[in-house]
Amino acid sequence: MNRALISRLMAWLGGEDPRPIVLRGARQVGKTWLVRDLAARSGRTLVELNFERDPGSTRAFEISDPHRVWSDILLARNLDIQPERALLFLDEIQSAPGVLAALRWFAEEMPELRVLAAGSLLDFALADREYSVPVGRISYRHLEPISFDEYLRAHDQDRLLERLVSLGATETVTSTVHEVATEWYERFSMVGGMPAVVSADVEGRTPRECRGLQRDLVATYRDDFAKYVGRMDTLILDRVLLAVANQLGQKFVYARVEDGVKQHQAVRALDLLAKARLVSVAVHTRANGIPLGGDVNPRNRKAVLLDVGIAHALLGTPAAGSFPKMRDLAASVRGQLVEQLSGQQLRVLEVGSGNEPSLYYWQRTGGRPGEIDFIVQVGHRVVPVKLKAGSVGAMKSLHQFMHDKRLTIALRIDTNPPTVQDVNVKTTRGDAVRYRLLNLPGYLLFRSGDLLNEAADVTSP
Repeated sequence: MNRALISRLMAWLGGEDPRPIVLRGARQVGKTWLVRDLAARSGRTLVELNFERDPGSTRAFEISDPHRVWSDILLARNLDIQPERALLFLDEIQSAPGVLAALRWFAEEMPELRVLAAGSLLDFALADREYSVPVGRISYRHLEPISFDEYLRAHDQDRLLERLVSLGATETVTSTVHEVATEWYERFSMVGGMPAVVSADVEGRTPRECRGLQRDLVATYRDDFAKYVGRMDTLILDRVLLAVANQLGQKFVYARVEDGVKQHQAVRALDLLAKARLVSVAVHTRANGIPLGGDVNPRNRKAVLLDVGIAHALLGTPAAGSFPKMRDLAASVRGQLVEQLSGQQLRVLEVGSGNEPSLYYWQRTGGRPGEIDFIVQVGHRVVPVKLKAGSVGAMKSLHQFMHDKRLTIALRIDTNPPTVQDVNVKTTRGDAVRYRLLNLPGYLLFRSGDLLNEAADVTSP
């Protein structure tokens, strides 16, 4: 399986930046596999320490001399490897947060040794003020579930992927390309991007088996809740996780979690699930400029799950001899799945530039109702995103939003072939508004950043 992040890590191995890299991401997204694959591709010898399985391995880091640390690690494993030919991998580093501070030694005194660390519950350690993180002396990379383009590559759909990657914003998509891409995207929407499930799908396992693996993953995450003991009742965490699935596409209302769960408990549980990266919280932004996080109302939130496969497991979407078609699902479930699929892809638009995965949305507060499903930042542009589960839908809120914020380009996600149109209408208030609208099907969301920039620069006829 070829992950997009591997090329950036290969460049780091051969580059001049000696800073250790910390891989961040939820459990089961493939961090350990990625590092082992990196070592195999690069020809470097992998020296792997797992602080969760072997807590005693932290003793090597009690001294501040990285050469001695490296020597002791090799001695304990009876190895003789030159550092420039090795890759040191510190797995489950959240179990040894004190080692994080020691990583700066390698950047400063032993730059020839490349060091990678990974942790699934790392945000809990990073939030602990007892440990000093060497700011500027380590760098971070974020690993998410498998994206749609990676999913196509895993299924050897290179010709289709090449066609989608080469599409221009104003290029007409043939009916054949649209139908084939839509079919694969529907399959992705049922399988999701968790590596274990994608591997099973590639191997030809049945939809029933794939759905079973998704349920097993949720059970694994629930078992992980025990690691939050002392922070939150595991039953409350479970109820809030289910509430996120049930409230996809809506403002998250704490009072609707379950009878008996107090609001402050639900608030705390959602925060813990976000730290574990099982949930991404979309914060209400006023969208008056960039960065979007500079003008927010944190009391208003929406939430999406780590992956659409987890949504299927929590919502109980059926899968027997075949996966159901989206059109056969209840309208409310279709809307939830579109919200989930779009959210998990839009949150990583700016990750390539080193930013943390993030989501924002907008909702009118007071007066008439109005909502924009997501707000994204693409370069220096603020771009509203409207989601449609089908091929049609009203856009009254979008028209008014574009007028009020004086924006020039918007994105709509639906099931139609991609198009660019110049909108020139009057809002329900009678305000004249003109802007450019990029319409994309879900299968092109992975290219939305590039296509938005291209569409914005196209000269109107």
